[in-house]
Amino acid sequence: MPITSRDIRNIALAGHPGAGKTTLFEALLQAGGVIQTAGTIERGNTIGDFDAEEIARGHSIQSALATIERPDLRVNLIDTPGYPDFRGPTLAALTAVETVAIVINATAGIEYGTRRLLHYARERGLARVLVINRIDAEDADLAALVDALRAECGPECLPVNLPARGRAKVLDAFFHRDGETDFDSLAGAHARILDQVIEINERMMGRYLDAGEDALTPQELHDAFEQCLREGHLLPICFTSARSGAGVAEFIELAQRLLPSPAEANPPPYRRHRDGARIEVLPDPARHVLADVFKIQHDAFLGKIAVFRVHQGTLRRDAQVFIDDARKPFKVGHLLRLRGKDTQEISAAIPGDIAAVAKVDDIHPEAVLHDSHDEDGIALAPIAMPQPMFALAIEAASKGQEQKLALALGRLAEEDPCFRVEHHKELNETVIRGLGELHLRVTLERLRARFGVEVVQRAPRIAYRETVSRLAEGHFRHKKQTGGAGQFGEVFLRVEPLPRGAGFEFVDAVKGGTIPSQFMPAVEKGVRQGLAQGAIAGYPLEDLRVTVHDGKSHPVDSKEVAFISAGRKAFLDAVLKAEPLLLEPIVNLEVSVPEAHVGDLTGALSARRARILGTGSPRRGEGAISAQAPLAELDGFATELKAATAGQGRYSLELAHYEATPPAVQKKLAATWKPHAEED
Repeated sequence: MPITSRDIRNIALAGHPGAGKTTLFEALLQAGGVIQTAGTIERGNTIGDFDAEEIARGHSIQSALATIERPDLRVNLIDTPGYPDFRGPTLAALTAVETVAIVINATAGIEYGTRRLLHYARERGLARVLVINRIDAEDADLAALVDALRAECGPECLPVNLPARGRAKVLDAFFHRDGETDFDSLAGAHARILDQVIEINERMMGRYLDAGEDALTPQELHDAFEQCLREGHLLPICFTSARSGAGVAEFIELAQRLLPSPAEANPPPYRRHRDGARIEVLPDPARHVLADVFKIQHDAFLGKIAVFRVHQGTLRRDAQVFIDDARKPFKVGHLLRLRGKDTQEISAAIPGDIAAVAKVDDIHPEAVLHDSHDEDGIALAPIAMPQPMFALAIEAASKGQEQKLALALGRLAEEDPCFRVEHHKELNETVIRGLGELHLRVTLERLRARFGVEVVQRAPRIAYRETVSRLAEGHFRHKKQTGGAGQFGEVFLRVEPLPRGAGFEFVDAVKGGTIPSQFMPAVEKGVRQGLAQGAIAGYPLEDLRVTVHDGKSHPVDSKEVAFISAGRKAFLDAVLKAEPLLLEPIVNLEVSVPEAHVGDLTGALSARRARILGTGSPRRGEGAISAQAPLAELDGFATELKAATAGQGRYSLELAHYEATPPAVQKKLAATWKPHAEED
């Protein structure tokens, strides 16, 4: 029988650094018959970490794919990076799967990455499974870890299997209730998870209470289990040891018997650009093709490879496919399935399949592939990515390398959704942004190793923003006469603050045609130019509303360029009257240090204007500090932490919000800004 969408399982392995995701990825591929011998990180021969930089560093930088294929099962596995600096590829992979298996190190327990990934998966409406790995470690207290997970995640967090025979084997607790386990009771675990699953269905609950669980069929149990996963009513725990193989084959069986297929999971959130309306997408192989590109990688031989998830229809080799709203299709000359760095030709991809095409220059991350213009103007809702806050100004170290540098940066930005490249024309400067010091350091190393480009770098720039603190009016009349027809445009507008994070609103409140409608886009263009150039320190303005309420025009001299200039200068006039503020990025900071160093590090953070939110001791001998701090104050913190803890401390950060800088900081930054000369 051919594989159908109901036979497919798409699973992303995610988790905190050091949880053992790549090792588990290898063990699953070996148990699934894909490879004969599992590779190891130490030998640098894993399927998942094939990039030279990944092999050298011993951890994942990009996501990697491989497929377990059986007559009645196809499991598409995605191994994702754990470090927060490489969170972009991890989150992009979540748009292609139904299930996120969050891998937890049995000896380390709940870590910051565990919490964040649970949050991202829940927000996306994905099924979540907790995989406790390294269960055979001597210092792993599995019973205590299960209690901690339940305390952290709630009563819906329940083991679906349990270790047995000295953690050499794992016994299913959902379909079975008899057997000796290393801790807890299999019968008790079975009863608890069964009660949790069937309470979601009143009809099943009634039959269970009347006639016992023998009255329920395996299909009914699967359907109820899958519904619980989809609705967040169940967060199952399973156990593995990727090194010994315990629980690995059982995880594949769990995936086949209980995890959702593309035909069962929450529908993908496709929306129409025009009005944001949700579009119904069905995993029907006979409908129009609809697929989403979630990963770009570049290969020395195949060039650009675009990896996509098919959500609807059947994409066949030699098909004609459109990218987004393009009028001209491209031909699918080669349809590929990935296994790490290797590719395999396939003839077709059905709903639920993850496949790839190569050498299509116009394709890009988040592109929608479709074979009919009926699907123009829609896109899959993107997942919320963390903001890249760390920055470096760079330039080619050698003359004549500028074009090569630009090409290399463009490719790296395609591969990593949280790596940004900005070109500041007025400063003739290229700025790269990433999620952390490690992110940018690795990127620069990849520039050198992959593309042969050396760069000169300067100190990171902080992504400050500007805003206004009160309502104010602005006005400007642009009048220019150079012989013959002149230029004329006059704009009256007001600015007012919006809540933090609201962005920018432009309102046309002109009545009586004092500014003809054909010139209003020019006014808005001028205002947006003012937004970009800043008013007090040269940083972009945000969180404000601009309302254009009056103006004047001339039947002969009014031109678009006049209203662009008038809009920009009226806007800046209003901003300077509206008590502008400089905003600085505030980050959530999670620091793990030896317990004896908590006091010293708390004081060090306070000296950096940090607000300490809490301290704790998640494990014996280890202290944790939660804080919020201005990103600008964390320069050099990594070095200080390393020195203070003899290299045992670690931290992660993520943008929390923007807030006003202290007046002294605003004054200092404003004094160093030199606005470029205005040209009429």
